[in-house]
Amino acid sequence: MSLLYPFVVDDGGRAAAGYKGSTGDCGVRAATIALGLDYADAYESLADFCKSERASKVRRGISHPRTGVHTVTFSRWLMEEMGCEWRATMGIGTGCRVHVAPGELPEDRRLILNLSRHFSTLIEGVIHDLYDPSRSGTRCVYGYWWQP
Repeated sequence: MSLLYPFVVDDGGRAAAGYKGSTGDCGVRAATIALGLDYADAYESLADFCKSERASKVRRGISHPRTGVHTVTFSRWLMEEMGCEWRATMGIGTGCRVHVAPGELPEDRRLILNLSRHFSTLIEGVIHDLYDPSRSGTRCVYGYWWQP
C-alpha cells in the first residue's frame, strides 16, 4: 500500500465555465468535483446561499464562493441544498486522528474533505484538487461530506 494518495489536477470545470485568475474558491471546486455539478451553477447556488449568512463576532466578513466560504455556511449549503451527510473525524480536545493518508478515509465514495483553511475532494482513493493538500499524508481531516 502506498503511503500517499494519488493526485490529479482538477479545477472542477472553473476554466471551462469562463472563470479566470486565481481565487479562494476551493469550496465550490470541491463540491463540483465530488457531486458532479456544473461549476457556474454551483457557484451561483452557493453565492445565493451565502446571502442568508448572518454576521458573527467570530467570523470575519460574509462568505462568497470567490473569496472563501465559512465552514458553517458551506456545511449548511451541502446538507440543506445538496443533500450531503457529514461525518466528523475530530472533536474538541481529541487531537488529530484522521489524516489525508491511505487507510484513514473511506475510499469507496466521493468525499468533500474539510481541512484546515481548505476543502478538497477524494474520489475512490484519488485526490482531485489544484494542488496536493495532503502535506505528505500528515494533514489533519476535521471531517467530510458525501452524498448518500
